[in-house]
Amino acid sequence: MPLIDSVAQADAGISSWPAALILLAVVVAAVAALALWLGLAIGRRSGRLEAERGGRDAEAAAREDAVRRSRAVLTGQIGEQLAPYLPGFPCDPADARFIGKPIDFVAFPGASAGAPVEALFIEVKTGDSRLSAAERALKEAVVAGRVRWVEYRPPVGSRAPSPAAAGETRPGPGGGPSAPAVPAKVHRRPRA
Repeated sequence: MPLIDSVAQADAGISSWPAALILLAVVVAAVAALALWLGLAIGRRSGRLEAERGGRDAEAAAREDAVRRSRAVLTGQIGEQLAPYLPGFPCDPADARFIGKPIDFVAFPGASAGAPVEALFIEVKTGDSRLSAAERALKEAVVAGRVRWVEYRPPVGSRAPSPAAAGETRPGPGGGPSAPAVPAKVHRRPRA
């Protein structure tokens, strides 16, 4: 055992205090690194499980919200179609014509008797729904009196020369000339 004796003699010459401290520091660092790695692994797995659970919950909530919205839309559409037959509708159902967009009905009270007395724009709302931007703009136009009557006669088969033949044009959608003018009688409602 000469090898063991030589190692023991070499050890005896070195102070054991600093070596023990170094060994202890290495062991503590190794344990800390192992604990850190283990904590990260556990945290990553826990986060993945929580995300999966949250994803399922979010998916269930999204499905439930979609079903709720779909029911609300269907209820609104059914309500729009049945509205003329429900109590409190502002005119006789025979006088109302369903349009759908941008408003639900245009009614002509008195038309079923042969003498309409007014034109009535009717928007049906159910629940806590509100007017859309287009519906609001149409309401403002009617309330402000920006309503007019136009009688349009297509130039098919007419013997009178069309304004297009005379070189007249009417403004197009962008404001510039785009199409020949079509004869029309326009009656504006007097403003009060």
